[in-house]
Amino acid sequence: MNKLITSLMMATLLCFTNVALAADHETNNHHTDKKAFKVTELKPGFQFLQGKGGNILLSTGKDGLLIVDSDYSEMTPALQETLASYKSELKYVLNTHWHGDHTQGNKALGKTADIIAHDNVYLRLNSHQEVKLFNMVSKPYPADALPDITFDHSLTLRFNDEIIKALHLPNGHTDGDSVIFFEKANIVHMGDHYFSGMFPFIDVGTNGSVSGVVKNIHDISDEIGDDTIVVPGHGAISNKEELLAFRDMLVGTSNEIEMMMKQDMSLEAMQEKGLSEQWKVWGKGFLNEKVWISIVHSSLTKDAAKQ
Repeated sequence: MNKLITSLMMATLLCFTNVALAADHETNNHHTDKKAFKVTELKPGFQFLQGKGGNILLSTGKDGLLIVDSDYSEMTPALQETLASYKSELKYVLNTHWHGDHTQGNKALGKTADIIAHDNVYLRLNSHQEVKLFNMVSKPYPADALPDITFDHSLTLRFNDEIIKALHLPNGHTDGDSVIFFEKANIVHMGDHYFSGMFPFIDVGTNGSVSGVVKNIHDISDEIGDDTIVVPGHGAISNKEELLAFRDMLVGTSNEIEMMMKQDMSLEAMQEKGLSEQWKVWGKGFLNEKVWISIVHSSLTKDAAKQ
């Protein structure tokens, strides 16, 4: 079975390499080479920052500045320039998970700010990691870039007159993901548990799974209201209704792929057949349909191997 999973990962990598990814600029226009941030005020004291990598949420107030995620290293000068405009000190950086498009800014910002993340984020940032789908290698981060404060299940921080709660969601996008609740403001940052309006990347290689994301979103939906501002890891600002539509897409596409697997179709045959028409719109963003099929196929195969 290990050989099967390895071959599936290689097939996924080859698929990603050989299939052109169509970027939908209306849905995914923050993934650009421009080294600047688009800043949108969500509420007084809360700014939504879109750069090149994962979306950043900024809290400003009497206690200073706090950000959720820190983008790529190449975006750090632009991020520092944006933060400097608020004439206050950055006190905290919360990382939703370990991937570089959400954590590389730690390397500069962590010299003066405290970094908070789940225990597994510390472990992965402090060791050699790979994301085979993107042919990406992550070397151990320097000490300043590692989380100073880590937690197992949850953590509560009182800052800028807010109650900020970080909750670990196991085996979803990775094995170290957290969602960040700002209770008074009624805002939640979902990290990469949510790619708004597009097929997501799920890191099966670091113990993520499609079924885990579905379960975690289902659980989180009970904790947020229809009027909660939902910040996705990638894509536009969203809400509970759209988050649940994303969950339903994960369920629907997984069911279709599982049915094809039960018919003993090869990965290539499934990609050739494709998904139902209702899911086509989700392939106009970060990943196209063929790559998404390969991710779900890999995730379902790994789930089956555990049983």
